[in-house]
Amino acid sequence: MKEYKRCTKCVMDNMADDTITFDENGVCNYYNVAIQQMNAGSYLPNEAGRQKLNELIARIKEDGKGKEYDCLMGISGGLDSSYLLYLGAVKWGLRIMAVHVDDGFDTELAKENVRRLCESCHVELKTITPNAEQFKDLTRAFILAELPNVATPQDNVLFACLYRFAKEQGIKHFLSGGNFALECILQKVKGGTNAMDMVHIKDIHKRFGTKPIDKLPLMTNWERLWNVRVHGIHTSRPLNYIDYNRDRAIQELKDFCGFTYYEAKHLENTLTKVIQLYWYYNKFKIDKRKSHLSSMIVTGQITREEALKELEKPVYDEDSMDKDINMVLGQLNLDRKTFDEIVGRPGKTSSDYKTDKLFAWTNKMISLIVKDKKALVK
Repeated sequence: MKEYKRCTKCVMDNMADDTITFDENGVCNYYNVAIQQMNAGSYLPNEAGRQKLNELIARIKEDGKGKEYDCLMGISGGLDSSYLLYLGAVKWGLRIMAVHVDDGFDTELAKENVRRLCESCHVELKTITPNAEQFKDLTRAFILAELPNVATPQDNVLFACLYRFAKEQGIKHFLSGGNFALECILQKVKGGTNAMDMVHIKDIHKRFGTKPIDKLPLMTNWERLWNVRVHGIHTSRPLNYIDYNRDRAIQELKDFCGFTYYEAKHLENTLTKVIQLYWYYNKFKIDKRKSHLSSMIVTGQITREEALKELEKPVYDEDSMDKDINMVLGQLNLDRKTFDEIVGRPGKTSSDYKTDKLFAWTNKMISLIVKDKKALVK
């Protein structure tokens, strides 16, 4: 049995992570890499960031001239995308098309947050409802496949819808709520799934699905690459150019439109909640809170001592989670006994199924070419 170790700077540990390493001072590689990235300019909550943000906003508005919208955003009802929508529409004056995918698992609170926010921001909301029967069957297939990221169908449908609208409207910019401040440390999950790998998705569907997936808006990695390289659709993360503080953002949104926070990250969707808090923790021994808390330590939003105190609390409320699991399983037509048996077994990885190896190789080559070109410019 390996010796238990926890980082002396953040709260990452080797409980369920074979990739974590520690230096002579007991500091983990996640923390060291995050600090290196921050020092290299990945997070700019300063004047340099303000200048980059102003340049980005000007470019987005210029590219949006003559069009109905300047940019596109996917909005889940979670804090990151909600705060970015508020900043973009109200503070920066961008004309945003907001796209929300209603997969049937949104909490009532999330629905209300999205409604209030979009109305208060005077932003048009496009709600996409994927074919319920096919979407739930594909999600069920990922549970039966025993893979970490059961939310792969969620992610793929969202990106497919976003790119479709971007092409229809001639929009060149996506604003992503992804950010360094709250996500600079994310535990690596062995054999995680690439959400746009349709070779992988089709293999899972062929083995475990019972319904066709012809009515779902799905997208391949190749289509995404084509949209980026040929159509010039760019993804930006503006929250990396500001001092993005979780508690301050929650208060601003509350004051602006009555936004109510969900107590923790990813709790706006019941399926996502079950995956993040229960599935990862009980099947893969991964406590997602450690990544989130460690990220906030890096960006100075909490202390390590505060994070450790937070980790002393239960990962979830047993009674509440039990109700959520039963609701999700009822929607997915999966009985609790089968689910409990699956959770009790060791998890599988993407390497246990087919993946698009050609795309993985192609993307690696493109990255190397781009890296070499940048090196030559320097």
